[in-house]
Formats: sequence, C-alpha cells, structure tokens
Amino acid sequence: MASRRYEDLGIGSKAAEARVRLLNRDGSFNVRRKGLPFFSWFSGYHYLISIPWWKFNLMILIAYIAINALFGAVYTAIGLSGLAGIDGHTLPEQYLQAVFFSTQTFTTVGFGRIAPVGTAANTAAALESLTGLLCFAFATGLVYGRFSRPIAKIIFSRSALIAPYENITGFMFRVANQRSNQLIDVSATVTLSRAETNGAGHRTRKFYPLELERPSVTFFHLSWTVVHPIDQNSPLFGVTKEQLDESEAEFLILLKGFDDVFSQTVHTRTSYKSKEVLYGHRFKGIIRTGSDGMTEIDLDKIHDYERVV
Repeated sequence: MASRRYEDLGIGSKAAEARVRLLNRDGSFNVRRKGLPFFSWFSGYHYLISIPWWKFNLMILIAYIAINALFGAVYTAIGLSGLAGIDGHTLPEQYLQAVFFSTQTFTTVGFGRIAPVGTAANTAAALESLTGLLCFAFATGLVYGRFSRPIAKIIFSRSALIAPYENITGFMFRVANQRSNQLIDVSATVTLSRAETNGAGHRTRKFYPLELERPSVTFFHLSWTVVHPIDQNSPLFGVTKEQLDESEAEFLILLKGFDDVFSQTVHTRTSYKSKEVLYGHRFKGIIRTGSDGMTEIDLDKIHDYERVV
C-alpha cells in the first residue's frame, strides 16, 4: 500500500516520457506551462523575492539609473529656462547636470543649487518626487520580504553513493547546514522514481518511497549521512548500475526542519539522477576534534569520497 500512495506524488506517470530530470539540483521542477494568457504566469513579487541577491541588486541599480536618465531627458527637453542653476555650456554637460538634479529630486535630498522654474519643470519635479517615494517604498518592502523569508541553506553532496552498510549495502548521500543557525527536528523523505514497462508494453513512471535507517534527527548541528538500507524489501535490491541507468532512475529528496531563528518550518529539495549515483564508494570523514577540544566539521570536503577496497 505504501508504494501505491506514492505512485504519483503529483508529478504524474506521463513524466516517464520526459527527457530531462523531474527535479533539478536546486529544487526547481522541470515543467513548462502552456496555454495561459500572456503574462498570466508571471508574478513580479514572487520573482523579485526569489531571485538571487546579485540579480536583485543589479535590477534595482538599473531601474535607478533608467528612471533618472529618463527624467534628466525630460528636464533637458524643457530647456535651460526650466532649471535655475544649470551652468553647462554643452548639451551633454547640461544633460548630466539635469540627471544629477533628477537624483536629488528622486531621493528627496534636494541640495538646492539647481531648482525648477516654471509650471513644466515644477510639474515634472513633483511627479518625480512621487515616483521616488513609491519606488523606495516598493524596494523597501521587497528587501524586508527577502530578509524575513526563511530559507534553508542545506548543502547536499554532489554524488549519492551505493556503498557497504553494515552487512549489506545502502543508498546514501550527505547533507549539512551551511548557516550558523540551528535546525531541529530535521526529517528526510527519499523517493525512487523510475520508468517501467508494463505488460501492455507502455512505459510509465513509478514512485517508490525508500525506508531510511534514520528518517529524522533531533539536532542538525553537524553533517548527516542519510542512508537507505538495500535489503530484500528495497526496490533497489539486486539492481545494477546499468539497470538503474536504463530505467532513467531519479532519487527525489525532501528535507524539512524547524528553524529556531525564524521559528518556522523550512524545507529544501533536490534530486540525484542515476548518473550521479556511484557504486562501490564511501564518503570520507569530515568531522574531527580540534586542538582546543572543539568539534570541527570541514564542509569543503562534504563531497569527497573514496573507492571501497
């Protein structure tokens, strides 16, 4: 009954026809949505909250430059008579000074050397001040949303291994927390997805939950090697590397834990394709005791493994 409960997982048996992995290493799904009205799929807030920081900062900088360049062009088009204090002799100099005046107006700093004169320039300055207030309020909300959004920074080993475990073998991978915050009650769910051919000759994708040696840990302050013992009850029992590749096997991983900083449950996910599973290897040790008696963990070596002799 357990395998029936996990037969779909919300992915669908038709996924067997796909030529790419179901779940990327960064946790995103390989699904393309079609048939929707233009832009209906796009959520600007969700996009700006979830993109990397470098991309977010770059977009803010580009928007800041573009807005001030636009209003600088507006002030230049109004003419020198619209801005008192412009002393540039060439058009580029005048435009540059207009851009700097725009930045002062946009940020409501207003140094005062250049001032708008006339209805047109004052109207443009008033609109820009309102635009600046709205943009900074919008950017502040996004920054707060990004900082207040709890995200688990879990590092997974690049490869999963099928290595000796007790008197049998086991499928295993290693995880660790990259942040200094504490995660507690961390649980792991591992599901094997593979394509199978039924009696009618149709190829469908089946999902099998893998029982773990230890499905959860109370404290997650070091690394954790998640192990599925390959015994006679395991869907991996007797499966060779070639059979794993032929079935386009993929191991879907979900980790959940409680973040005591945000007091919220956080989760992360990834997957291992069959080509990322190595037979006959084991992980090298990464935990040791320092000279001062403190326990040390070398996260740079979390991916390291060695061949079993």
